[in-house]
Amino acid sequence: MAVKIYKPTTSSRRQTSVLLSKDVTAKSSVKSLIFSHKRRAGRNNQGKITVRHQGGGSRLKIRVIDYKRDKFDIPAKVVAIEYDPNRNARIALLSYQDGEKRYIIAPQDLKVGDTVMSSKKLIDFHIGNHLPLELIPPGMQVYNVELVPGKGGQLARGAGNGVSLMALDNGLANLKLPSGEIRLVSEKCLATIGQVSNSDFKNVRWGKAGRMRHRGIRPSVRGKAMNPVDHPHGGGEGVNPIGLKHPKTPWGKPALGVKTRKRTKWSNRFILARRPSRKKK
Repeated sequence: MAVKIYKPTTSSRRQTSVLLSKDVTAKSSVKSLIFSHKRRAGRNNQGKITVRHQGGGSRLKIRVIDYKRDKFDIPAKVVAIEYDPNRNARIALLSYQDGEKRYIIAPQDLKVGDTVMSSKKLIDFHIGNHLPLELIPPGMQVYNVELVPGKGGQLARGAGNGVSLMALDNGLANLKLPSGEIRLVSEKCLATIGQVSNSDFKNVRWGKAGRMRHRGIRPSVRGKAMNPVDHPHGGGEGVNPIGLKHPKTPWGKPALGVKTRKRTKWSNRFILARRPSRKKK
């Protein structure tokens, strides 16, 4: 897939790029696998804003994605590769031999006409096939990995993501996640062979603010630009530093680089190595 960079013919075209959709083969989606979704604009059941900077945007039509892949040992043919406005990866429409159709997250290099299958037995390691981690050889790239057997894939579902299966030991699989974290998962968990499609999504330059508004993202304002009543960083004359030892959230909690994970979280024992620090030297 390629990224098209526009010439700066107008101020809104400057610094703007889009993804070419040559890999998309379908013009319309399967209506039985779509449902409407009303935006909540970051508000709770009382109408109060609980998540800032959300609201507006295009009308949503949610595609039902099969994360579980629980139709075992039934071959499915890839009918189409489609664009999904609700995620950054492409989706693939599968047609099973019994006539049922389902959407899955499309892996890189999956083509229309390919056959994929989900099984708990040993099958070919063809991209798009779904099988337990215990049957996958170490060193292979997988995505849509389950954390709990039978719950459905939760790890590595974003565009270009993939998990490296490092080793199998004592009923557990060592996984290296895209963040660099090394985590233990039951070898009974299912995973899909391959890497998530649309890896060039990270190279898109959105350009004008209007493209973000279409995605339902409203503007954010720097704390330094606010008044003292609105933010801990606010106030002062002209351009000033924040006046604090450490940056804070609008609610006075530590921000930027502070660990927020619970020290007593039950799954801490399954994390062998945390992701590398991204602090600048």
